[in-house]
Amino acid sequence: MALAPSANTAAEDGADTLPAVFFSLKPLGSRVHPITAEEFHGRLMYAQKLMSELAPKFDALFFAPGTSLYYFTGIRWGVSERLLGLVVPRTGAPFLVVPAFEEGRLREKLRFPIEVRVWQEDESPTKIAASALEDRGVRTGRLGVEETAAFTFFDHLRAAAPGFECVSADSLTIACRGRKSAHELELMRLACEATCDVFRAVFASLKEGMSQDDIGRLMEAGFSKVGLHGGALVLLGASAALPHGTLQPQKLKPGDVVLVDGGCAVDGYQSDVTRTGVFGKPREKVVRVYEIVRKAQDAALDAARKGKLSGTVDDAARKVITDSGYGPDYKFLTHRLGHGIGLDGHEHPYLVRGSKTVLEPGMTFSNEPGIYIRGEFGLRCEDDMVIVADGAAQLLTPGFAVSLEKPLG
Repeated sequence: MALAPSANTAAEDGADTLPAVFFSLKPLGSRVHPITAEEFHGRLMYAQKLMSELAPKFDALFFAPGTSLYYFTGIRWGVSERLLGLVVPRTGAPFLVVPAFEEGRLREKLRFPIEVRVWQEDESPTKIAASALEDRGVRTGRLGVEETAAFTFFDHLRAAAPGFECVSADSLTIACRGRKSAHELELMRLACEATCDVFRAVFASLKEGMSQDDIGRLMEAGFSKVGLHGGALVLLGASAALPHGTLQPQKLKPGDVVLVDGGCAVDGYQSDVTRTGVFGKPREKVVRVYEIVRKAQDAALDAARKGKLSGTVDDAARKVITDSGYGPDYKFLTHRLGHGIGLDGHEHPYLVRGSKTVLEPGMTFSNEPGIYIRGEFGLRCEDDMVIVADGAAQLLTPGFAVSLEKPLG
C-alpha cells in the first residue's frame, strides 16, 4: 500500500509525544560487543609489520586525533591547538605525546600499556616526538603522516625532524582500515539494522504538512529510542533532485517523493542508508525511475567482486542508468556510485569511475545509485555492502528497498 498519513495513535496525550510505532524500538543492548583492547593493540602491531612490507617502506608513522588514532589505540580525543600525537616507529615501542596537564585524562583512556611523553605549555610537542624517535635510534627515513592531521602539526613535525622525508601514510592506513574484520562487520550490520528499524518507524508516521525538519526530528528521536546517536537528511518533492539537500523549506503533500538518507554508529562503526518512498500514489514516471535505480544497485552488487577494480563497480551501475535513457555520464546520476565506510561515514576506498583499487574481501562500501531530475524529483537507493572471498558482494543492510509504497517492507 502507499505511504499515507499515520494510523498510529500517540502512546499518551501531548503534542510532543512520539507515534506509538516508535515504542517498539529497543536498544541493541547485549548484542553489541565492543572492540577489545587486544584488537586495538593487534592493529598497531599489524601496522608495524606492514611498515616493513610495503614498498617503499615506512620508518615511522604520525597520527593526530581522529578516527585513525582511535582505530589503532581505542583513544577518542578532541582536536585542538594542543597536540596529542601517536608516533609509531617501524621497530620499537610506539608512544604518545600529550600536554602535561592532560596526562591523567589520557592515562584513563589507555586500552593497553604504551609509553607517554608529556610536554609543557612552553615546549614543542613535535620536538619531543622527534627526540623520542632518536631515543629509539630512528633519525632518518620516511615518516608517514595520517591524512587528517592538521597542516600546523605536519609543518612543525617536519621542522623538528629534518632528517625525515614526510609523506602520506595513506597506503598503510588504507591497507589496515580498508579490510574489516568479522567483528567490525558485525558492528556495521547492527548499525544498518538499527537504521532500517528507525526508518521503518518514521515512514509509518508521515503526515501531510510535515516539514523536513519535523521528519528529521523523528529520525533523531528514533535513534535515541534504540540508544544510538543518529540522524538523517530529509528531502521532499522536487528538492530531492538535489542529492545533498536545499535550504528551502519543504512541506509534505500527497504525491511527494520522500528521500531519507542517514545512519548511526555502533561502537563507532557507521551505517549509511537511503530509502525513497512516495507519500500517496506514485506517478508512473517515478515508478519507472525507481525500477531503474534498483536495477543499477543489483548490477553494482554483482560487479563488486574480489579482484575487480573499484571503478568498474561505478561503471556497471552507471551503464544501467545511461542505457535506460538517463545519461550521459553524470547528467542524471550526478555523483560517484559509492564510498568506503567504517569508522568514518566516508573513507577509502571509493567507487568512482576510473579508480583502480583492487577489491579485496572485507572492504565495505555504500551502493547508492540515483537519478535526479531538476524541477521534478530525485530518487536514490542506498545500501551498504562487503566484498567477499567468492561471488558477488553481500549486503550489510537487512535487504534492498522493497517498493516506493513500502520502502522497508
